Amino acid sequence: MNQAEKICWQVNVGLLAYSRACALQRHLVGARKAGAIPDVLLFCEHPHVITLGRNGKKQNLRASDRLLARMNVTFQETDRGGDITYHGPGQIVGYPILDLSEHRRDVRWYVQQLEETMIRATADFAVTAQRVHGRHGIWVGQPGSEEKLAALGVHLSRWVTSHGFAYNVATDLRYFDLIVPCGIAGKRATSLERLLDRAVRAEEVRPRLAAHFGELFERNMLQVSRADLEEKLSQHLQHALAPRPSEVLEFKGSLA
Repeated sequence: MNQAEKICWQVNVGLLAYSRACALQRHLVGARKAGAIPDVLLFCEHPHVITLGRNGKKQNLRASDRLLARMNVTFQETDRGGDITYHGPGQIVGYPILDLSEHRRDVRWYVQQLEETMIRATADFAVTAQRVHGRHGIWVGQPGSEEKLAALGVHLSRWVTSHGFAYNVATDLRYFDLIVPCGIAGKRATSLERLLDRAVRAEEVRPRLAAHFGELFERNMLQVSRADLEEKLSQHLQHALAPRPSEVLEFKGSLA
């Protein structure tokens, strides 16, 4: 792979426990810092889990441990930004692993690019989404009565990003009643399925998110399987034992 070529690997790992997704991101961040892999956009879906960001408040969790156990929902604190949120089936979670040194060293710009990615993908379904001043994520509806379609919380380490966004496609919105979504009282979550009043599959939405992501970050999106990603990470760990600074792992794939 030509190091100067602007590539981003697009990987859909499917259903993945939140703790395993965090571990995978840590490996990817290490490989990205080493220059062993290009930028990556990791897509997944989580089993029912409530996560609390590093700036979050535990009182925004409305449910008891007993209720969470009965509903088969786990709770996990995490190092991303933001407050509390819910992840579950029917939601597309996107974890970009980008080296902002090769884009723009500006966290605010980066967050706005992620929001714009989701705004444009939503517009592809003839639904208008927008930002709300002082709040991250994207929202739909009239001022004062907005509902949240997607949440966002990121982490940076030496300008390499992790964590990302959660876009509600066909999410069971009742699970958001277990929390104060993103710590904002009086605001409710919504989903694309609810807005369109029809069934929506993640397969309809994921390619649109990836395409707009590639446009905004000026990267050619290269589809890579989960198995191939894990193989490249394994190769990186082996190479780390005998570092070769100029080497970048090669991958032959098809442009999305």
